[in-house]
Amino acid sequence: MSEPLDPRMEAQRVAEAVRDTMFANDRASKGLGMRIDAIGPGTATLSMTVREDMLNGFDICHGGFVTTLADSCFAFACNSHNEVTVASGFAIDIVAPSRVGDVLTASATETSLAGRTGVYDIRITNQRDELIAVFRGRSYRIKGKPVVPELASAR
Repeated sequence: MSEPLDPRMEAQRVAEAVRDTMFANDRASKGLGMRIDAIGPGTATLSMTVREDMLNGFDICHGGFVTTLADSCFAFACNSHNEVTVASGFAIDIVAPSRVGDVLTASATETSLAGRTGVYDIRITNQRDELIAVFRGRSYRIKGKPVVPELASAR
């Protein structure tokens, strides 16, 4: 008889499988050149390099791209438990500009998870670890719908 898996290791394995499944179909994140740097239960870190085609008329990164990076990071963090989870709302404060060539990193932390709802805080920084934006997302889990069905049946 095999020993039971450490719950933390199992949760990490689930988060990684969810990451792989979601990213395989995530045309928006891939199209913007996002990379998933880290994933864990309730956490995610994504990065993106600001390109010329992301600049607005003031030669700074358009706020929509900063928001999309944060939203993608939020999605990976809140789905990491293998239950399809969608945004029910979010707010973002952009506190500094980013420019072409900057590498933006979004890091998500699960602040609260109760029942079907969650709250996630995401910090977006540049390559000099300067704060660019803060994002707070609210999530809603869809009952009985796993991201990776094969993992749900193994429980």
